Amino acid sequence: MKVLVTGATGFVGSAILLALHRRRGIQVVAACRRPDLLPVGFTGDVRVGDLMNRSYRSEVLEGVDMVCHAASWAALWNHRESERERFFQPTVDLIDQAVQYGVRRFILTSTIAAGTPVPVGAVLQQAPPGQHTGLWPHMDFLVDVERHMEAQSGGQTQMVSLRLGHFVGAGNLMGLIPALVPRLRTHLVPWLDGGRRRLPLIADDDIGEAFACAVEATSLAPFERINVCGDEFPTMQELVRFIVEVEGLSAPHYSVPYPLAYAFGWLMERAPWLYGGEPFLTRAIVHLAENWVASGTEAETKLGYRPTKNWRVAVRQHLSALRSGRGAEARRSRLV
Repeated sequence: MKVLVTGATGFVGSAILLALHRRRGIQVVAACRRPDLLPVGFTGDVRVGDLMNRSYRSEVLEGVDMVCHAASWAALWNHRESERERFFQPTVDLIDQAVQYGVRRFILTSTIAAGTPVPVGAVLQQAPPGQHTGLWPHMDFLVDVERHMEAQSGGQTQMVSLRLGHFVGAGNLMGLIPALVPRLRTHLVPWLDGGRRRLPLIADDDIGEAFACAVEATSLAPFERINVCGDEFPTMQELVRFIVEVEGLSAPHYSVPYPLAYAFGWLMERAPWLYGGEPFLTRAIVHLAENWVASGTEAETKLGYRPTKNWRVAVRQHLSALRSGRGAEARRSRLV
């Protein structure tokens, strides 16, 4: 079986390469722009190109049985047109091309934040259809991609959206941890609702394992939307206090309610003269810090996926890589 991994040099893509590398009977095809950034020791087929190019999107699917789509472009604020041009339109076309080629399964990297946060103390049993919020263009476009996948399902190509928790692990340069650390250094970050909300962290190794399980799963419906998280859901307070301990920082000194945080994020997004660069706070960051607790039953039943890597181990590795400035290079030796 030949499996194409797009975004193969990124955080998610390299984790998928590692997991598939361990499976017998799978030939991995890496799609990327910079083959020199592939994990050292990767010996599979490499198809170099840019997914912004429609011809490449067609050529890269030649002879492929399944696609793990880890390529993305995202920002935590604004940039709607860039998201549309660099992520949404190429992804939709890649899906359409995969259907035309008769690819057996298309697996999308999505986010649990495309769903609906649950009240404190509740557990999300299944991944519901996504709804636009207007808070974060990337998330809204992911909802549109899922809708397109569902519309294209029912033929030869199965469509699977893996709604992953918040990524943690060495090499991840975007998301909750990279957003939190520099802001904590300013002593201006408050607790949101006392830090009581729970977070769906998922480690790099578990991300790769989830995709490998989705490749090998044998009893999937034409369209699947599945939440995939780690084995624990720490509160924001537990996560921040762990970061503070590891990095020698100060914990937040006060707390604000979520409505006030959303209002302040809205103001920061619309008043660039206040900060002169990237906003200190955005509504997307607040949304990521909502309460996200999902049952692992569906992922285990449908995919055979069980998380194994503790979030503290992954966060410590994540912080170490950020501190050293290694970034994406932190994962390059994994296939040796």
